[in-house]
Amino acid sequence: MTRRTAGTTTTEHDREGGMTRGALRAVLFDMDGTLLDSEKLWEVGLVDLCVHLGRTLTPQLRARMVGMDQMESMRLLHKALDLPADGVTASADWLIDRMADLFASPPVWRPGAAELLASVRAAGYPTALVTATGRRLVDVVIGAMGADRFDVTIVGDEVANNKPDPEPYRTAATALGLLPGDCLAIEDSPTGVASALAAGCSVVAVPSEVAITVDGVTVVDSLVDIDVQALRALHSGSR
Repeated sequence: MTRRTAGTTTTEHDREGGMTRGALRAVLFDMDGTLLDSEKLWEVGLVDLCVHLGRTLTPQLRARMVGMDQMESMRLLHKALDLPADGVTASADWLIDRMADLFASPPVWRPGAAELLASVRAAGYPTALVTATGRRLVDVVIGAMGADRFDVTIVGDEVANNKPDPEPYRTAATALGLLPGDCLAIEDSPTGVASALAAGCSVVAVPSEVAITVDGVTVVDSLVDIDVQALRALHSGSR
């Protein structure tokens, strides 16, 4: 198994926060870039949107948008590309329409993701999907993934504060009848990692488009490198 820890170890992080973790009780999964290789689809949609607006999407701007709330990313795009602020909602609507077409294709899982999700379910752990993506697109994707894979689905446009705020992960834990400290989150972006850590979850990161160097997070090259036993150990802080 190939692992590396960004910054302090999980044990150190928990001690610094005055918290001792108990047994793992649930696993919370991000969607885009974590379970599904969909960040590439978002890039297609964003490039198409910029062409529609008469602009060009730069790699730097795209990197800043990974894991970001849909409306927040549109505000960032309009500001960065010197587009009128009153067009943000129209751009968001255009992008959602385009992404609905792109997401209609069968989902492409990231390596090891489907297998890990299945093994977590088989081991009896509740699971939640916690994504910054809005309900309309999530329903398209989850229909193809299989809604029975998740006990709870928390989406970006059904919380008051999206990632990197801790609300999405706190909401998922509450919906499962648990505390965030009972849960381990699996994320691919700095934005998602920040949300899960702030909520009080333990975190495993599997970067997709942007590097992750955050204290207290175990970073893996692929979900192929992780199994249920490893999740239990990482959550409790053992090595």
